[in-house]
This record gives sequence, C-alpha cells and structure tokens, in this order.
Amino acid sequence: MSESIVPDTQARSLLARLPATPRALALLARLDRPIGWWLLFWPGAWAVVLAGGAGERWPLILWLLLGSITMRGAGCVFNDIVDRDLDRKVARTAARPLASGAVSLKAAWAWLILLCLIGLVVLLQLRPYAQLVSLGSLALVAAYPFMKRITGWPQIWLGLVFSWAALVGWSEVAGALTLPGLLLYAGTIFWVVGYDTIYALQDREDDALIGIGSSALSMGRHVRAGVTLCYMAALALWAAALWQIRPQWLALAALLPMAAHLLWQVGTLKEDGADPLTKFRSNRFAGLLMFLGCLVVGSA
Repeated sequence: MSESIVPDTQARSLLARLPATPRALALLARLDRPIGWWLLFWPGAWAVVLAGGAGERWPLILWLLLGSITMRGAGCVFNDIVDRDLDRKVARTAARPLASGAVSLKAAWAWLILLCLIGLVVLLQLRPYAQLVSLGSLALVAAYPFMKRITGWPQIWLGLVFSWAALVGWSEVAGALTLPGLLLYAGTIFWVVGYDTIYALQDREDDALIGIGSSALSMGRHVRAGVTLCYMAALALWAAALWQIRPQWLALAALLPMAAHLLWQVGTLKEDGADPLTKFRSNRFAGLLMFLGCLVVGSA
C-alpha cells in the first residue's frame, strides 16, 4: 500500500486492545472512524436548533447522536457486505474486515441486525410523523452501495442519505416538513457532495481501474471548481433557510464562519497525498460552525 494512502480501517487506541472478533466487528461498523457519524449527526442537530428546539428538546439531540452512531455503523456493514469483492481491489479498503476475511458474511449480517435494533430504539423516541420521515430514508440507504456501479455521481445519492437527519430533526420539532427544513436539507445535500468528492480523490486511480464511478472522476480536472460550486449552492440554500426563520440581513452573518471554513477547504486543497483526507475530516469542525449559526438564529 502506498504511504500516501490511509486505509479506512485501523485498530488504534482502545479498539486495538479488544479481542480479535469484537475488534473486527467494531472496525466493520467504522467505530474507529467517528468522522462518519459526526457528518451524519450534524444535519439533524442543525435542524433541531434552527427549528427552535435548543431548549426543551435537547434530549432529542442526544438521541439523534446515538442514532447516527448506530445507523452509520449499520450502513457501513451493509455497504461492506455489498462491496466486499470490490473492496479487495482498492488499496484503501482492502483491509476492511469482510474484504480481508477477518469477519464472516454470516457474522456481518448478525451484527447488522443488532445495530438496526438499536436504531429502532432511537426511532421509537420520535413522534409518529418524524418516525415516518425517518423510515423514508431506508430505500435510499439500501440502494446507495449500488450507485457507484451505475452512475458516475454516487455522491449525489450519498447526499440524499447523509442529509436525511435534517428532515427527521425538523419534522420532530416543527411537526411538519415546512420550507425552512426542506431548504436546510437541500443545502446539506450539496455540502455532502462537496466533501465526499474531496474524500473520493483518494481512490481515483483504483476507481478508474475497476470501473466504478465517483464525482471526483466525473469532474476530472475541475474538482476544485466543482466542489466550490457545491459549497456555494449549499451556502445559498442555507441562507434561504435562515431567511425563512429570521428575515434580517444580520441573521445571515451566522453563516460567515461556515463560509470561511469551506472557502479555506477549496482554497488550500491538494488533490493528492494525505490532504484530501485532512480536508474531508475538517468537516466535523465545519458542522460545529453551522450548528452554532443555526443555534443563534433559531434561539434569537
């Protein structure tokens, strides 16, 4: 494996001390990679505070965090079940537990069911309307692992999936999917496409060799411009969402820290080496900046 390629499965810290089987299952659910569940969690937290639920609905944010951890893990397990043959051909993913044989297919399915049962506990904490909204994501989640085989833009599908918590959080607090929540969701889709295009830069050569699609390949030499356009669209739609809540120019200033961070990402992006992973991971901090902006506007 090239030194510039960081494998996405690494047993470190406490995980490295676990017995072999629990360690492999934890790696299968990417518990060693918290960035994934942070990115899944943030849109739901944004929606809760922007809808005015920062006070009495703070336990909801904690439930959304637990749901993000478990359902991101379940999604990773399902993705690896589907992609186990492809993963063996990609340097970054060859060490994944299913691809490497550290976990059997039967054990992976059992682990997936257990994670989904934990997710069910979280689902039952929501009101019926929000439960239905949450269940609406299942078809998108199930279809996602196949998108790279049939389209050069699987990141768009990932955007639909990884932004869904915004709809769940908004519908739980507001009681319906109203325009601000939908605009927040739409903007988040573009954010996801942008940051996952950066992430996909790590696999461009392998993806091209085995014939699967990615937005990093589809954008070709224009990745920086493409990601910039995605981030600009995200900011415009988020600004529209905030304007629906508080139609004052000063409210839009809450987006300035997030805008500055996204500008830094594309302005300093290097398309090879370790930089794409560094920039991708920085979106955890970007999510916090957006959360603070939504909190200010939603609580004002």
